[in-house]
Amino acid sequence: MLPPNSAPVLTFVVPVRDDAVRLRRCLASIRASASVVPFEIIVVDNGSKDESAQVAAALGATVLSLPNLSVGELRNAGAAAGTGELIAFVDADHELDREWTRAALPVFDDPCTAAAGAPYASPADANRVQRAYGHLRTMPDRPQVTQWLGSGNLVVRRKAFEALRGFDTTLEACEDVDFCNRLAAAGYRLLADPALRSVHRGDPSTLRAVFRGELWRGRNNMRVTLRGPLTARALVSLLIPMTGLMCLAVLALSPLIGWQAGVLAAGAFGALTLLRTLRMSAAHPPTSIIDILDNLAVALAYDAARALALVFRATHRTRHDVMKERALV
Repeated sequence: MLPPNSAPVLTFVVPVRDDAVRLRRCLASIRASASVVPFEIIVVDNGSKDESAQVAAALGATVLSLPNLSVGELRNAGAAAGTGELIAFVDADHELDREWTRAALPVFDDPCTAAAGAPYASPADANRVQRAYGHLRTMPDRPQVTQWLGSGNLVVRRKAFEALRGFDTTLEACEDVDFCNRLAAAGYRLLADPALRSVHRGDPSTLRAVFRGELWRGRNNMRVTLRGPLTARALVSLLIPMTGLMCLAVLALSPLIGWQAGVLAAGAFGALTLLRTLRMSAAHPPTSIIDILDNLAVALAYDAARALALVFRATHRTRHDVMKERALV
């Protein structure tokens, strides 16, 4: 039994908007995992019109009602409201493994480690698009130093988080990339550990959702990348969408500049997508030609959206439509 009224070791911060069903499962998974240490849960409700706030309160969370804020602002507010020496950021559409907390705590015995997490796992009942989308993520087979961790499954040492003043609230996307870049630049270590497993139930279920979601998520990619550090990974993440955008522009102008240019542009864009498909298939070996075609379709939607995100500003309506579609899955 834990001592009563113990100071929290872990503060879980869960932003939510109109996602009561998945929030219930998320909070239940947190409580099952974290029961081995004193913990607290801060749910930051971004103006939900469903029962998200009531679900959170019923499951023992402290609820902050903060409508119409960016996700960075929500996470920062939740972190500020807590007192745990470790801050775990978990999105409402995630479910933590029961052993997540037992795996996370020893990671921070090393004072050089400031953050830890793991790529998201797809649910067992994922459809074909969701399974292929999950192949975009590469899960390490052992703990290893990394440059980036997604903020849907991220635990950070509070001292490091506060030293960096949290997430950049001017960013509407890529705020986790920016935060990890600043952690690394400050000399902190980030660790990807497959034992910190979380199942992500918010993966897009259609190619349309893949496209719209990446059009939103890619909107701040150039801005964040140019802030540095310009690592090989960062340069690749910038050069691929820039090359893709040029290919799409030439393809669109081919009726004016000649069909030969259009063919070359289509071939170049196809080559980029094929390389991504091969990478997805290498990390997650396909079992049939259908798996390869699914990977190819998702890679095409992903690359097209990330390229167009450099010039087309996705609106809040785009984000809300994507969130609504994800919540229905």
